[in-house]
Amino acid sequence: ALDQARTGRTCLTIAHRLSTIRNSDKICVVDRGQIKESGRHEQLISQQGIYYKLNMAQERPENLKDN
Repeated sequence: ALDQARTGRTCLTIAHRLSTIRNSDKICVVDRGQIKESGRHEQLISQQGIYYKLNMAQERPENLKDN
């Protein structure tokens, strides 16, 4: 439903569930009020930064390690 509603529009989505924003044109990872990473889902996964770690934790909680 969200994909259909935002077609042809600029849409700002704030989400904790990363599956909600997976198909977004641009994802910004904000940490302590600053944009730390931005790009498409595939780009952010390949960077293996904050977004990657959050994604892994949500998809497979057993992958979450104390760092």
